[in-house]
Amino acid sequence: MTILIAYDGSADSKSAIEFAAKHLAAESTVVVTVWEPLLVQLRRHAIAGFALISDQGEEWKELAEQQATEGAALARAAGLLDVTHRAVADNESIWQTIVDVADELDASLIVTGSRGLAEVRSVLLGSVSNHVLHHAHRPMLIVPPVKN
Repeated sequence: MTILIAYDGSADSKSAIEFAAKHLAAESTVVVTVWEPLLVQLRRHAIAGFALISDQGEEWKELAEQQATEGAALARAAGLLDVTHRAVADNESIWQTIVDVADELDASLIVTGSRGLAEVRSVLLGSVSNHVLHHAHRPMLIVPPVKN
Protein backbone atom coordinates (compact mmCIF):
# COMPACT_ATOMS: atom_id res chain seq x y z
CA MET A 1 0.00 0.00 0.00
CA THR A 2 1.41 3.37 -1.03
CA ILE A 3 0.01 6.45 0.68
CA LEU A 4 0.27 9.91 -0.89
CA ILE A 5 -0.01 12.71 1.67
CA ALA A 6 -0.55 16.25 0.41
CA TYR A 7 1.40 18.63 2.65
CA ASP A 8 1.40 22.43 2.59
CA GLY A 9 2.88 23.20 5.99
CA SER A 10 -0.47 24.10 7.55
CA ALA A 11 -1.70 22.76 10.88
CA ASP A 12 -4.35 20.83 8.96
CA SER A 13 -1.79 19.04 6.79
CA LYS A 14 0.26 18.23 9.90
CA SER A 15 -2.87 16.72 11.45
CA ALA A 16 -3.35 14.63 8.31
CA ILE A 17 0.17 13.21 8.65
CA GLU A 18 -0.37 12.42 12.33
CA PHE A 19 -3.72 10.75 11.62
CA ALA A 20 -2.28 8.66 8.80
CA ALA A 21 0.63 7.51 10.95
CA LYS A 22 -1.67 6.58 13.82
CA HIS A 23 -4.30 4.72 11.81
CA LEU A 24 -2.75 3.41 8.60
CA ALA A 25 -0.11 0.84 7.79
CA ALA A 26 1.71 1.57 4.55
CA GLU A 27 4.52 -0.08 2.67
CA SER A 28 5.60 3.35 1.50
CA THR A 29 4.54 6.95 1.97
CA VAL A 30 5.14 9.88 -0.36
CA VAL A 31 4.68 13.40 0.99
CA VAL A 32 3.97 15.86 -1.80
CA THR A 33 4.07 19.65 -1.73
CA VAL A 34 2.70 21.44 -4.78
CA TRP A 35 4.05 24.87 -5.64
CA GLU A 36 2.83 27.35 -8.21
CA PRO A 37 5.39 28.77 -10.64
CA LEU A 38 5.09 32.50 -11.22
CA LEU A 39 3.65 32.09 -14.71
CA VAL A 40 0.82 29.93 -13.35
CA GLN A 41 0.11 32.54 -10.68
CA LEU A 42 0.08 35.31 -13.30
CA ARG A 43 -2.29 33.35 -15.51
CA ARG A 44 -4.62 32.67 -12.57
CA HIS A 45 -4.44 36.18 -11.07
CA ALA A 46 -3.65 38.29 -14.12
CA ILE A 47 -4.47 41.75 -12.75
CA ALA A 48 -2.76 41.40 -9.37
CA GLY A 49 0.13 39.53 -10.91
CA PHE A 50 1.58 42.40 -12.90
CA ALA A 51 2.91 44.02 -9.73
CA LEU A 52 4.59 40.75 -8.73
CA ILE A 53 6.69 40.19 -11.82
CA SER A 54 10.13 39.05 -10.75
CA ASP A 55 12.18 35.90 -10.92
CA GLN A 56 10.83 34.16 -7.83
CA GLY A 57 10.63 30.72 -9.43
CA GLU A 58 13.73 29.33 -7.75
CA GLU A 59 12.76 30.80 -4.38
CA TRP A 60 9.32 29.17 -4.55
CA LYS A 61 10.83 25.88 -5.65
CA GLU A 62 13.30 25.94 -2.75
CA LEU A 63 10.54 26.77 -0.26
CA ALA A 64 8.41 23.92 -1.60
CA GLU A 65 11.35 21.53 -1.32
CA GLN A 66 11.92 22.63 2.30
CA GLN A 67 8.23 22.16 3.05
CA ALA A 68 8.14 18.70 1.48
CA THR A 69 11.27 17.73 3.44
CA GLU A 70 9.61 18.99 6.64
CA GLY A 71 6.48 16.96 5.90
CA ALA A 72 8.52 13.80 5.30
CA ALA A 73 10.40 14.33 8.57
CA LEU A 74 7.08 14.72 10.40
CA ALA A 75 5.79 11.53 8.79
CA ARG A 76 8.89 9.60 9.88
CA ALA A 77 8.69 11.04 13.40
CA ALA A 78 5.03 10.00 13.56
CA GLY A 79 5.98 6.42 12.72
CA LEU A 80 5.44 6.06 8.99
CA LEU A 81 8.06 3.95 7.25
CA ASP A 82 9.78 4.23 3.86
CA VAL A 83 8.91 7.92 3.54
CA THR A 84 9.98 9.97 0.55
CA HIS A 85 8.99 13.47 -0.51
CA ARG A 86 8.41 15.49 -3.65
CA ALA A 87 8.05 19.17 -4.43
CA VAL A 88 6.05 19.37 -7.65
CA ALA A 89 5.32 22.41 -9.80
CA ASP A 90 1.65 23.07 -10.45
CA ASN A 91 1.02 23.64 -14.14
CA GLU A 92 -2.77 23.65 -14.05
CA SER A 93 -4.17 23.51 -10.52
CA ILE A 94 -2.98 22.22 -7.17
CA TRP A 95 -5.70 19.59 -6.95
CA GLN A 96 -4.97 18.32 -10.47
CA THR A 97 -1.28 18.04 -9.67
CA ILE A 98 -2.07 15.95 -6.57
CA VAL A 99 -4.31 13.68 -8.68
CA ASP A 100 -1.59 13.37 -11.34
CA VAL A 101 1.07 12.42 -8.76
CA ALA A 102 -1.30 9.87 -7.22
CA ASP A 103 -1.89 8.38 -10.68
CA GLU A 104 1.83 8.33 -11.44
CA LEU A 105 2.54 6.50 -8.17
CA ASP A 106 -0.58 4.35 -8.42
CA ALA A 107 -1.18 5.40 -4.81
CA SER A 108 -3.53 3.18 -2.83
CA LEU A 109 -4.79 6.17 -0.84
CA ILE A 110 -4.57 9.96 -0.94
CA VAL A 111 -4.55 11.75 2.43
CA THR A 112 -5.20 15.48 2.80
CA GLY A 113 -6.16 17.84 5.55
CA SER A 114 -9.20 20.06 5.33
CA ARG A 115 -9.25 23.69 6.24
CA GLY A 116 -12.88 23.31 7.27
CA LEU A 117 -14.07 26.42 5.46
CA ALA A 118 -17.67 27.38 6.00
CA GLU A 119 -19.89 26.13 3.20
CA VAL A 120 -20.28 29.52 1.49
CA ARG A 121 -16.54 30.28 1.60
CA SER A 122 -15.76 26.79 0.34
CA VAL A 123 -18.06 27.29 -2.65
CA LEU A 124 -16.53 30.68 -3.43
CA LEU A 125 -12.89 29.70 -2.91
CA GLY A 126 -13.03 26.08 -3.92
CA SER A 127 -11.44 23.31 -1.94
CA VAL A 128 -8.36 21.35 -2.94
CA SER A 129 -9.49 18.32 -0.94
CA ASN A 130 -12.99 18.48 -2.45
CA HIS A 131 -11.63 18.65 -6.00
CA VAL A 132 -9.21 15.78 -5.36
CA LEU A 133 -12.06 13.73 -3.89
CA HIS A 134 -14.20 14.22 -6.99
CA HIS A 135 -11.46 13.76 -9.58
CA ALA A 136 -9.14 11.10 -8.19
CA HIS A 137 -10.42 7.67 -9.04
CA ARG A 138 -8.95 6.10 -5.95
CA PRO A 139 -9.67 6.07 -2.20
CA MET A 140 -9.13 9.30 -0.31
CA LEU A 141 -9.01 10.27 3.35
CA ILE A 142 -9.77 13.87 4.29
CA VAL A 143 -8.76 14.63 7.87
CA PRO A 144 -10.94 17.37 9.41
CA PRO A 145 -9.45 20.28 11.35
CA VAL A 146 -8.54 19.71 14.97
CA LYS A 147 -11.11 21.25 17.31
CA ASN A 148 -9.68 23.72 19.80
